[in-house]
Amino acid sequence: METALKLFEDKKIRTHWDESQEKWYFSVVDVVAALTGTERPRKYWNDLKIKLRQEGSELSEKIGQLKMQSSDGKFYNTDVADTEQILRLIQSVPSKKAEPFKIWLAKVGSERIDEIADPEIAIQRALRYYQRMGYSNEWIAQRLKSIEIRKDLTNEWDRGGVKHGLEYALLTDEITRAWSGMNTRDYKKIKGLKKESLRDNMTNAELVLNMLAELSATEISKKENPKGFRENMRVASRGGGVARAAKLQLEKETGKKIITGRNAKLLKKD
Repeated sequence: METALKLFEDKKIRTHWDESQEKWYFSVVDVVAALTGTERPRKYWNDLKIKLRQEGSELSEKIGQLKMQSSDGKFYNTDVADTEQILRLIQSVPSKKAEPFKIWLAKVGSERIDEIADPEIAIQRALRYYQRMGYSNEWIAQRLKSIEIRKDLTNEWDRGGVKHGLEYALLTDEITRAWSGMNTRDYKKIKGLKKESLRDNMTNAELVLNMLAELSATEISKKENPKGFRENMRVASRGGGVARAAKLQLEKETGKKIITGRNAKLLKKD
């Protein structure tokens, strides 16, 4: 993917960060221009919309618009797409410059299929990733354990009929709020994050308390067998409450706040 991204280094791709959705949006015509080198990216994009419809894709119908600044300094409605939509669009661009992206997408897809067949592959891949990123061995051990605990919790949610996507996100948000005193979005703000993983930017103490919250929610769930979103939401709050009590006690004993603005860049210097 690093090779593919270099294609954009000398191109101006207009972007917009939507805080409410936690999504990046990209100007479609800018991406088309970067990938094809055409001097008429708008015409190319219009032709590509026809091709997408012929392929049976609904992508062009899902494309939204945002006001973005043009080269004349004025703001105009501009077709924009999120990351997933841009990657789908790239697959339909017959360009040598798009080929590195297509190769990367195929590689990621193949890896994902392997991980489904053997979950241990995903753990080993995560280990190598964190090592390359420069995290300490102690932090990596905690992070991998947190993945295991998270998986146990989501298994409980599946058993209780919780829906993937929004309901997962809301339950996660409730656990975070219950133990930390803030929702996930506000927690990320403290650490200066946008799309990045919150857990990848937690200190050891934060990770341990988050694990305690999720472990507690899992154990309560196993005991009480909650059904549906509402019952699981109450369990999530109670699980987070266990970790909140531990957090308050630890802060009292040490005289230090557990939640800090330390993020991955600072953690890797420890």
